[in-house]
Amino acid sequence: MTLHTYLPGQTIPGFDAALLSQHSADLHLRSEDGRSGCSLWWTNTPAVEGGKPGIIGHFSAETPKIAAALLDAATAELGQRGCRVMIGPMDGTTWRRYRVLTERGPEPPFFLEPDNPDWWKKVFEDAGFSPLATYTSSLVEDLEKTDPRADRAWDRLQGEGLVIRSLDPEAFEEDLRRIYDVSVISFTGNFLYTPISWESFLAQYLPYRDKIRPEFVLLAMDGEKTAGYLFAIPDYAEPLGGRPLRTLIGKTLAVLPGRRYGGLGVVLAGDLHRRAKAAGFPRVIHALQHESNKSRNMSDFFGKVMRRYTLYSKNLL
Repeated sequence: MTLHTYLPGQTIPGFDAALLSQHSADLHLRSEDGRSGCSLWWTNTPAVEGGKPGIIGHFSAETPKIAAALLDAATAELGQRGCRVMIGPMDGTTWRRYRVLTERGPEPPFFLEPDNPDWWKKVFEDAGFSPLATYTSSLVEDLEKTDPRADRAWDRLQGEGLVIRSLDPEAFEEDLRRIYDVSVISFTGNFLYTPISWESFLAQYLPYRDKIRPEFVLLAMDGEKTAGYLFAIPDYAEPLGGRPLRTLIGKTLAVLPGRRYGGLGVVLAGDLHRRAKAAGFPRVIHALQHESNKSRNMSDFFGKVMRRYTLYSKNLL
């Protein structure tokens, strides 16, 4: 099978070549028909144990045979670049699309959820990849269920002057900047974390400005300081699939570190559930959580796992 190699700045058939530069990728591999390919990173990569990592992302493949060829070619290329371990699929950073959906379950895909053919799991594993990290999405259908820790935490936080407000649509970019500032502090210790610029962060949210409902983007304010946030958005995949809009997706929850803000995460989750129910949404999804994340414990309390995802790695020694 013939695969063609492309560098940033070159035209790539069947692929938005601008993404190579925007996402700081080093190389792109493309099938001759232009319908399958992947990008590789070895210069701008997160720090990991075990030596220099290489990343495979922008991954798409028409068939298992083509996918296997891409993985073999990527393995050889990254090995030649001195990489000791290969991680993927990940579009350069965890701020963008990454992971393989490995346990689908009966629920249909939700809005902005990464999706892939079910055979991806076997192709990656047959190519010598093994799970590096696992993630879940959980479905909450009892929105009246309350965590007993929430009331105690909220009494204390209110007593210290914290308030929870909705995103202000008249100050959209200012509030997004507040969310960004919390994120870069809260996520710094996360697995495979790499920094992202404010401009790149803003560019990810602006295309969805008209779809964001301000009452479902919660900011916890400690005076003028943003202590945490919960970003949720309706599941617009439901009406697109001919189903009624009945699900709210809790996409991102972040709280500043420190004892002062202990319990704020469960307070924000409870507030979102109440707002969802009041707005006529009977279901909330806690989306794409790392299985070691503390918020997973909260999701297990409120609901049940509906989907699993895997990020893979492969030793190149």
